[in-house]
Amino acid sequence: MFVVFSAYPTFLVFIAVVIAAALTMAFMPAFIRLLTRKRLGQQVRADGPQSHLVKQGTPTMGGLIMLLAMLATSLLVCSPSVQSTLLLGATLLAGALGFVDDASKIAHERSLGLTPKAKLVGQFGIATVFCLVAVNFGGIDPTVHIPFVYTFDLGILTTTLPVGDGFDIPWLYLIFVNILMVGMCNAVNLTDGLDGLAAGTVMIVMLVMAAIAFRSDLLDSAVFAAALAGACIGFLWYNAFPADIFMGDTGSLALGMALAALAVLTKTEFVVVIIGGLFVAEALSVMIQVAYFKRTKKRVFLMAPLHHHFEKKGWSETKVVVRFWIVSGVLAATGFLWYFIETVM
Repeated sequence: MFVVFSAYPTFLVFIAVVIAAALTMAFMPAFIRLLTRKRLGQQVRADGPQSHLVKQGTPTMGGLIMLLAMLATSLLVCSPSVQSTLLLGATLLAGALGFVDDASKIAHERSLGLTPKAKLVGQFGIATVFCLVAVNFGGIDPTVHIPFVYTFDLGILTTTLPVGDGFDIPWLYLIFVNILMVGMCNAVNLTDGLDGLAAGTVMIVMLVMAAIAFRSDLLDSAVFAAALAGACIGFLWYNAFPADIFMGDTGSLALGMALAALAVLTKTEFVVVIIGGLFVAEALSVMIQVAYFKRTKKRVFLMAPLHHHFEKKGWSETKVVVRFWIVSGVLAATGFLWYFIETVM
């Protein structure tokens, strides 16, 4: 539809944000009414902050509309390619995994859905397929680049299967990509604990990833990232405090997987740890809390993930969210600056 604007790639990225935001805002109200009528709502953890108990029953799985808006926008603005197929495949599969998890929570009326083992198996499966397809059919080198420092060749231990012209399995890079994708997937999921927190921070990060992809001449990836940013903007209208709907694991797992997938295709696997530094901090806070408690029976944080720690310190939910947005913006800008300076030197 927008092929007439193919000579104006900047416009395509911009319009992707607008279309995805508009689609999400247009269809979310009907979805909220449907979920409310069917009484399909969020199950709140009993051991979480007591102030969150009022959120019990709030419609969830809003990530479904976000993903559909992103999919429609990506297909509308750009023609399908190996690059876009990889991104859409990994993101939608992670979203499907999250959808099953959300549906399980609702069906059993408890805050726990799929078992952690089941979710990890699904996530590692998606990451493995993505990595192997990206290396063998997407032209992705099995390397990890640290700007101004060094490029690590993780393809030194590779098995080539006699399939077609040869099917490479770069074992070290495969392990690295699995850790990155599964880690980021769960990090964003852990961040999704306050109204507007995950959607706002992912929106900021995706805009930066769109800029990186655009500068790397990866228009499909830039449009994809822009569409996800737009979907987050549209979702925030209904997810801002007090939230009318939550994205659920359908949204958070998909967004985390999408971020890591973008990092692999743009070869910013290391820089994304800084750009998505807030998600990394949230995940680390949980790991530190669990490890320290098992060893000493004491806690480092008042409650983990990190956003709950600040709630326990007396910050209001909106104060935590806005300040975390600011921190996310600073980290994203820092990561982009590090990436950008090297490309012009």
